[in-house]
Amino acid sequence: MTVTPSGKPARRRASRAVAVALAILTAIATPGVPALADTPTPTPTPVPAPPIPAGTTAFTLAPISNGIVAPGEALAVSLTLQNETDAATPAATATVALGRTPLPSRTALTAWLAGDTAGVSTDTVATALLEPVAAGSLGVTAARIEADDPALRGLDPGVYPLVASYDSPMGAVDSTSVVIVPRTDASEIGLGVLVPITAPQLATGLLTADELTALTAADGALTAQLDGVEGTPAILAVDPAIPAAIRVLGSSAPETATEWLGRLEALPNSRFALQFGDADLAAQLESGRTAPLAPTSLTAYMDPADFAPESAAEPTPEPTPEPTPTENADPDAPALPTLEELLDIGPNARGGVYWPTAGSAGPDVVDQLGSLDADGQDPLTVVPSASTTTGAQGGTVRAHGVAGEASALVADSDISAALEKASTLDETSLRAAALAQATAYLSFASAETGGAPLLVSLGRSSDRSRVGIGATIGAALSAPGVTPFTIGGLANSATAPIEIADAPEQSARAAVASALLTQEAELARFATILDDTSLLTGPERAEILQLLGNAWLADEDAWTAAVAAHRDETRTTLDSVGLVPTAPINLFGSNVGLRFWVRNDLPYPVNLVLYVTPDDLRLDVQRANPLIAQPSSNTRVEVPVQARVGNGDVTLELQLRSRASVAIGEPESVEVSVRAEWETVGLTALAVLVGGLLLLGVVRTVLKIRARRKRTDAAEDRK
Repeated sequence: MTVTPSGKPARRRASRAVAVALAILTAIATPGVPALADTPTPTPTPVPAPPIPAGTTAFTLAPISNGIVAPGEALAVSLTLQNETDAATPAATATVALGRTPLPSRTALTAWLAGDTAGVSTDTVATALLEPVAAGSLGVTAARIEADDPALRGLDPGVYPLVASYDSPMGAVDSTSVVIVPRTDASEIGLGVLVPITAPQLATGLLTADELTALTAADGALTAQLDGVEGTPAILAVDPAIPAAIRVLGSSAPETATEWLGRLEALPNSRFALQFGDADLAAQLESGRTAPLAPTSLTAYMDPADFAPESAAEPTPEPTPEPTPTENADPDAPALPTLEELLDIGPNARGGVYWPTAGSAGPDVVDQLGSLDADGQDPLTVVPSASTTTGAQGGTVRAHGVAGEASALVADSDISAALEKASTLDETSLRAAALAQATAYLSFASAETGGAPLLVSLGRSSDRSRVGIGATIGAALSAPGVTPFTIGGLANSATAPIEIADAPEQSARAAVASALLTQEAELARFATILDDTSLLTGPERAEILQLLGNAWLADEDAWTAAVAAHRDETRTTLDSVGLVPTAPINLFGSNVGLRFWVRNDLPYPVNLVLYVTPDDLRLDVQRANPLIAQPSSNTRVEVPVQARVGNGDVTLELQLRSRASVAIGEPESVEVSVRAEWETVGLTALAVLVGGLLLLGVVRTVLKIRARRKRTDAAEDRK
């Protein structure tokens, strides 16, 4: 049995049409067998997803109608051959064989689907010609076993082995599947189908308008998710970051995104909120947190202009006798939505439900989540059955379990893995193979719960088609003996004790979470320079949660790079406010003002205090100097200084602090040369010089007068 993916998009369209035509023809020829019926796939099933690796082929057997064959119905199957080699495959004859002894247990089913055919007896019931398949394409062949065939007559209810094989140049190739003969007297059990509504991996706090436009377009991933769940009773697990991203844009939100949000709110499905960004719960708790993180504020993402009140209609000619509720409203101060309003996921939502990624939550994580306050409701942790000791051994676990003091919702791992596989496949014939396997696991599980409901999930993929999602949900909920259950129905169902098995520690992700939170605390102290600290702390928390999102698990290298980039950006923010280096200063005079410059690269004005400390008493400075640094500019601050008696060099230590006394930026030192006595010396010298000049002038005047008198007296004597 080969398990590989295949197909090139251009050629797959033609092959898909062949598969659809074959399925329709089979359904038309078989009364009671629905055309193109779909159902989910279990984990150990080797259903190849296109494209398969280059240089390989894959052969898949898929019974129509999800493998369900009621008494008196025919069995129709499809045989799909995918070819990613460089040459066409040769024609071959395939045989289809069916066993008349049902598989005894889930464990036997798992082994059979994994290709272990030892000890299982089957008889050939049909043959089919496999036509040559061109390189890079796939071919689908139909085979049919009529209702009156002895191989189908008299089969008791159960899960029967089905195998197809053909001889290739490299040897025999097998593909295993199953046929399910349903019980007609079984009582119905409840089944909850959990479907996440999530966005792809994100490093920013919220989706941008452009990203929302793409995701909510007719062919967008978010549109496909809503299309797939619409009209079904699936339980929705909604990432609240998605509606928040739309609501923060107010009137500027893309039209398609607003319509998408309206559709989500109008759906009647029961639902619960994932953590913001679908963040990894186990990593947070293992990093030392006592409770999961939550967004603190999304104010930074909102523009008040997008929430301005609409202009009133035409004014009433006569005043109304009573004031209207909005009479005193300030049109210049639009009301922004609250955080709770932004994160609302719609009606029929249950609080206190936590869904760690599969296999990450051990006993400690489940206990911790189970002890949280959930607004009066019993906290519920969704875990896969493989995380319980019973499920790990291949047993069936009912939906509602209790581990110690903690309540849990247990999703059947085998059925869920099969459903997830089926929901990601667009090739109808391949999806049918996965759905038959899921239906087989569901048949065993239904008989082993004692009438208690089951829970299954479609996994966390955010990139699958509406057809894949819708067909998979429909197949699960149309299985024999199944009735849909809501999240409330599961929470109120009977419980059974479970034991949570140990899970591998999320050491790497926990270390990253711890480092991000340490840096966040540093940013929170830095943010005290703002009037509204949430302008920095809100986006930081949102980005941390997005970086811890489970969508990153599929690409560790990209995640590592995104975390590193975020930490660099945070360091840049922490360095965005500081002192501009100052050259040495020569101080002449005793009462002057020293000028310094403060750099602010933030888009917000910041409140600071410049502390100045001299290392010598000959210079008296104003120690605390409040200032408001303007956004995206350098702001001058003048510090009053008084020089005392004496000359010399003084070092000033400069430190910016927020008004909460948090140090901002690196301290700076400035050398000041004090020449305070030069003023006195200069004035004295000037006074002496002026006095001397005046005295000299007086002396010269007196001497001139005396000389003139002498000449006058001498002249009179000569007469």
